Amino acid sequence: MTDESELNDIQKAAILLISLGESDAAEILKHLGPKEVQRIGEAMTQLDNVPQSRVEAVVADFMNVVSDQTGIGINNDRYIRAMLNQALGEEKAKTLIDRILFSTNTSGLDTMRWMDPRQVAEALRYEHPQIQAVVVAYLDADQAAAVLSFFDEKSRLEILMRIAALDRIQPQALQELNDMFESQFAGSKASQSRTLGGVRSAANIMNFMESSLEAELMEGIRDNDEGLAGEISDLMFVFENLADVDDRGIQVILREISTDSLVLALKGADTALQEKIFKNMSKRAAELLRDDLEAKGPVRVSEVEEAQKEILTVARRLADEGEIMLGGSGEEMI
Repeated sequence: MTDESELNDIQKAAILLISLGESDAAEILKHLGPKEVQRIGEAMTQLDNVPQSRVEAVVADFMNVVSDQTGIGINNDRYIRAMLNQALGEEKAKTLIDRILFSTNTSGLDTMRWMDPRQVAEALRYEHPQIQAVVVAYLDADQAAAVLSFFDEKSRLEILMRIAALDRIQPQALQELNDMFESQFAGSKASQSRTLGGVRSAANIMNFMESSLEAELMEGIRDNDEGLAGEISDLMFVFENLADVDDRGIQVILREISTDSLVLALKGADTALQEKIFKNMSKRAAELLRDDLEAKGPVRVSEVEEAQKEILTVARRLADEGEIMLGGSGEEMI
């Protein structure tokens, strides 16, 4: 390992994150792009018994006190795995972990999950709409929405309707797609069919689209298939639907989001939803939030929508993890 003065920024970031511990490091990684996370993860695996003096030199600008540990480097693989799983979720983290810890050059469909949405759109631009639909359905909903924003109105509509019509895709078809993008599935992935697309997938993608594009797409779907438009609309979960989440669920969500995001999001919320949020906070916290809302000047609609989508992303993640139920308590739990 070189002297601290010769360390590059990625190496310094790796040392800093390992010194912080899993929870804090995971929170930081959530705000980095996939390429940055990959580079930092690779740097972490190369660290070996970093002296305390070097840790202190790297973090001197960030903290006044450094822990008493005398070295870093023990069980790095286990640490990185736990941290990335917490930061990114198991499925996305596995792809990254395979690349970082096992030096597998994953590419093809999995690599597209780590590409810039514009790059993905360009890679798909001249492919058949069915191929475009399968690839977009394979992506995370937020990335898929961003990718679709780079297509024209007609293409967006066709791709989304094809996604809604998808059900399962056979391994041979996935293998051929991976071959197209210079990749192969590994292990058991190639021997199983995969649930891909469907009405819920289309609804999830719509949830992440800008309001103007969402309205445009919904109108186009309704013109082609009114029943499908109704199914998608029923499955979409928008910010106003948080009013239907039970009090415990709201409290769980509030613990996961920042006050700044909440203030921005509530600027565009109706009174009923605001009151729902207030009643699930302590009296003091609710008073401070009311004061912040009143003191907040005019904000751009795009900023409000971005904050609301950020909170909805947290809500959907918590629902997927079984922590909350979206749409109220539903039937009685036993």
